[in-house]
Amino acid sequence: MSAAAPTTGQQVEKEIERLRWQCRRGMLELDLLLNRFLESAYAELSTQQRIDFVRLLGYQDQIIYDWLMNQSVPAEPALRDLVKRIQAAMRSS
Repeated sequence: MSAAAPTTGQQVEKEIERLRWQCRRGMLELDLLLNRFLESAYAELSTQQRIDFVRLLGYQDQIIYDWLMNQSVPAEPALRDLVKRIQAAMRSS
């Protein structure tokens, strides 16, 4: 995905469809949180934030869960910001 190319609604819907499977996790709580974020807030992310979201999904379930539950914090600023966005979406749902 090019950072310069605008993302259309159809492209975002295709991304969401593809990511829905990656958001399915071994932990039910994490599965629900990530899918809720995907459906409610993913489309609002910038291209770079979408790339970061895919990277976040590459981490182990327990690590992601700890980040979302404020038990630890990602070292990388981009992932910290993304975790904050996911947490905000959790509160607003």
